[in-house]
Amino acid sequence: MEYMMFVCTDPEGEPYDAAEDRTAEWVAEAESTGSRIRGNRLRPAEDARTVRVRGGRLVVTDGPSSAAGVEIAGYDILECASLEEAVALAAKHPMARFGRIEVRPAWPFDAGD
Repeated sequence: MEYMMFVCTDPEGEPYDAAEDRTAEWVAEAESTGSRIRGNRLRPAEDARTVRVRGGRLVVTDGPSSAAGVEIAGYDILECASLEEAVALAAKHPMARFGRIEVRPAWPFDAGD
């Protein structure tokens, strides 16, 4: 099953330590098992554009859609047998300590629900 993993900043996370940031190792391990389909970093939130259509009119604003103090910094698409397996893989990512990780099952359009 496919899962989207959002890698996020978190002001309540542990202080960032570059020496402990082993993201490349996490990527290599997840790819070697076939659990990571692809992923990437994202440009900072100030580079985002939020797009809405309201009353038939396009409204584009600079910046992220949320100002909650948490920023989506990257993403990975995972292929795991269960949500528990995806969560266990996400828990090994360095940003689980320095930030936060959100894992969501994909919801295919042809799923019928």
